[in-house]
Amino acid sequence: MNRLAVLLGVDRPVLLDGAMGTLLQDSGLEDGAPGELWNLENPDAVRAAHAAYAEAGARLLTTNTFGGTRPRLDMHGLGDRVGEVNRTAAQLARSVADEGGLLVAGDLGPTGELLAPLGTMTPEEAQALFAEQLTALVEGGIDLVLVETLSDLGEADAALAAAREVAPGLPVVVTMSFDTNVRTMMGVRPGDAVAHLGAAGADAVGANCGRGPAEMEIIAAEMVAARTGDLMLAAQSNAGLPQVVGDHFEYDATPGDLAAHATRLTGLGIDLVGGCCGSTPAHIAAVRGAVIPA
Repeated sequence: MNRLAVLLGVDRPVLLDGAMGTLLQDSGLEDGAPGELWNLENPDAVRAAHAAYAEAGARLLTTNTFGGTRPRLDMHGLGDRVGEVNRTAAQLARSVADEGGLLVAGDLGPTGELLAPLGTMTPEEAQALFAEQLTALVEGGIDLVLVETLSDLGEADAALAAAREVAPGLPVVVTMSFDTNVRTMMGVRPGDAVAHLGAAGADAVGANCGRGPAEMEIIAAEMVAARTGDLMLAAQSNAGLPQVVGDHFEYDATPGDLAAHATRLTGLGIDLVGGCCGSTPAHIAAVRGAVIPA
């Protein structure tokens, strides 16, 4: 039986949380600064973000570790703190989750490196990078693994291999970003991702980020059509598209817009719904009101 389905129980849909980076920026994180550093230097702000999503009704809290692999942290001089950054992030999310009986998803984002032949990274090197990050997340107490915003199935395979190596008992969710004419940057179609990643051992496959709710619904329909067996499906759209407002960007989908979108997603058969860039606890609360039975 699907390990994620066992962990989550029978109620569907399951509500995920929303954006972390934009929320931390609203709390004072400077543009371009690594949000992961705040796990160490401003843990109260990270905890507050998790608590806001918990209050909004999210069932899963996602660790603040999207850029937590060594290459991504190296960009900010933090590569030697991989273990500390990720372990602390998981502990912060765990402390909030335990107050409300919630689950913690350990977040693995793309490494930022390209696999050969487009780049120089080998599959084994990618697996080692994900395993290093995931080892610390497991030490911090995660319940499942969330690999997100990938464009390359090879990198997804490396993350799945790392999960089998480091955390063989934990369910794994893999979501890709189909932001280039309903394909990933590497040309992967939603149905192909579902078929490939389901066969590779993912417990759930899905889409996140992208170009807004309308396009996400097209992607979701393709994923549903390709699903086989007991594979679960996830969708986390951005809150619309960013618009320049004064000296900053604002996303143009309201909480009500995202709630209506979530209703359409669950009608299609999506199991896990939440938000990505620009979404806030207000968006997640609206989604909960629309799709989670009272």
